[in-house]
Amino acid sequence: MSVRGIRGAITVDVNEEQPILQATVELLNGIVADNGIVPEDICSVMVTVTGDLDATFPARAIRQMPEWELVPLMCALEVPVKGSLERCIRLMVLVNTEKKQHEIRHVYLEGAQVLRPDLTKA
Repeated sequence: MSVRGIRGAITVDVNEEQPILQATVELLNGIVADNGIVPEDICSVMVTVTGDLDATFPARAIRQMPEWELVPLMCALEVPVKGSLERCIRLMVLVNTEKKQHEIRHVYLEGAQVLRPDLTKA
């Protein structure tokens, strides 16, 4: 078994608590569904946000999901590169899996699809 990283990102339209929490859940649910994983498979989740999203901690949304209360979570501020994508939430989910690297499905939603168009679903 290997530890694999699954990346994902999503943007929100406004810096408000509920949109940030809802987008975080949508992104994580997409990663889980696309990769067929369960919380017990997860080593940890790293969450970053751009500096313009400070209305809440996105990890709060994950902590409230059933069976996710014991998964280690960490929030951080994304590197503030000039001209980079705004109002963006990114996840790095580390998972124990038998899947090969090429079998991992990364998830980019909403405006974040521009970050990795090569990995975005058609």
